[in-house]
Amino acid sequence: MAMTLLEASKRASGEVKRSAIIEMFARNSDLLRALPFENINGDALVYDLEAKLPAVGFRGVNEAYSEGTGVVNPEVERLRIAGGDLDVDKMLVKTRGGDIRATEEGQKVKALSLFLTDRIINGDSAVEIREFDGFRKRVVGPQLFPANLGATSSNSPLSLEALDAAIDQVDGANVLIMSKAMKRKLSKAARANVGGDILVSTDEFGFRVTTYNDIPILVVDHNHLGARIIDFNEAGPGGGSTATSIYVANFGDGYVTGLQNGEMDVKDLGELQTIPVWRTRLEWYVGLAVMHGRGLARVWGVTNADVTV
Repeated sequence: MAMTLLEASKRASGEVKRSAIIEMFARNSDLLRALPFENINGDALVYDLEAKLPAVGFRGVNEAYSEGTGVVNPEVERLRIAGGDLDVDKMLVKTRGGDIRATEEGQKVKALSLFLTDRIINGDSAVEIREFDGFRKRVVGPQLFPANLGATSSNSPLSLEALDAAIDQVDGANVLIMSKAMKRKLSKAARANVGGDILVSTDEFGFRVTTYNDIPILVVDHNHLGARIIDFNEAGPGGGSTATSIYVANFGDGYVTGLQNGEMDVKDLGELQTIPVWRTRLEWYVGLAVMHGRGLARVWGVTNADVTV
């Protein structure tokens, strides 16, 4: 069973440092806080993706049924190794106290959190073989929607009809993923009575959660290098590099999940012999799986303009 990082932090019994770091990890990313992670044995998950259903139909008296079988395609998702080492000089620990290590560890966790959030959206194993493919590369075919359904070859302002069509194309859609700028445009459209029901509530961390037609909006902002993860810098059906995207997903078992072989490993390596520092290592065997053909959709080619109906 897949569980979110917040749930994992509750179950890391007896390991105070690991529990705290897992929870900090979740706090730093809306996406990672919502995405469940499934524990797997080994370094890969092999599953069958349904491609075609078997033939069925009516028959007449003394007639035979037309034979037909379904088609499933085997898929493989491999784990990747993510993490980093953190060194804190002995002098800083002695002069400022042991809390300095906790502060530096928090920054390292935040960097890893933002890095993985970026890769979940933008990862491309053809460019960097050490990483997994992200949502942008995975969404193709009938799960890819233009910003305006009446202009399939153009970049356009977001049409709520296109967003609703993408939501309908995802079985059990339970999250929308977008930039802060795109969320502001949806809020502006709601205030102007253009359409869409925008509501605000509070999550388990006390943070504000915005929903569009009862579906939570997950905002992705900057990565660990300060660059926006989703911005108006993408190509769309009309080409160029001034468009953005909105992703619709079902985060859950059998749809879109993270993968891991055990929880994040946090190890205090102690004082190094080569240099006078205390070292902490964070490492996570992590992957991403879209296990259903209607688990994820993307609205692309959205221009920086007001939302339309």
